Amino acid sequence: MTLEDLQHLRWSLLLALVIILAGVAAVAAGDRLVRQEQQTHAQAVSQRTEARERLRRASEEEAETRASIRHYEELTARGIIGLEHRLDWVEAVRDIRRARKLADISYEFAPQAPLDAQVAPGASGSHVFHASAMRLQLPLLHEGDLLDFLVDLQQRARAYVRPRACTMERLAGEAEAEGTLAPRLKADCTIDWITIRQQTEGDGK
Repeated sequence: MTLEDLQHLRWSLLLALVIILAGVAAVAAGDRLVRQEQQTHAQAVSQRTEARERLRRASEEEAETRASIRHYEELTARGIIGLEHRLDWVEAVRDIRRARKLADISYEFAPQAPLDAQVAPGASGSHVFHASAMRLQLPLLHEGDLLDFLVDLQQRARAYVRPRACTMERLAGEAEAEGTLAPRLKADCTIDWITIRQQTEGDGK
């Protein structure tokens, strides 16, 4: 091999080296572009996932808000939220007594008072629970009359009706008129009529 051949070979080797370096650079650039594309894709996926999660939470919050509004409206329509409706309560007791053909009922309401927070742990925030206790004395033919009366009262009353305590005693035997039945029992109950009012500046002071 002559000196001239070595010179030609040197230039060929140099060209080959340049080509190899260019290929390496191209591969490195391509790999960098791939990684950037992967990062961009991962960020897009993460952003899309976060957007879907925010949308899901927003939908859940909207559903909860709508449910709360419906529940509030139902409670308002039933008279549980707002001022007392004692005249309606009296009419409900009278109508149930007539419908159930019960003997004369004796009852009286105590003044309204805030419900103890220990009894109503949910009484917080912008609303306050109030209760009006009713002392009820009810002659009965049998125990079922009392249960029926309380169920009817809870369904019809414009308040949340909560029986607090009931006692029952047997009445002394009395002569029954022909075709009639005399009460054999007498129930003595304390019933809370609970309503909810929006708290005002004077409440709790």
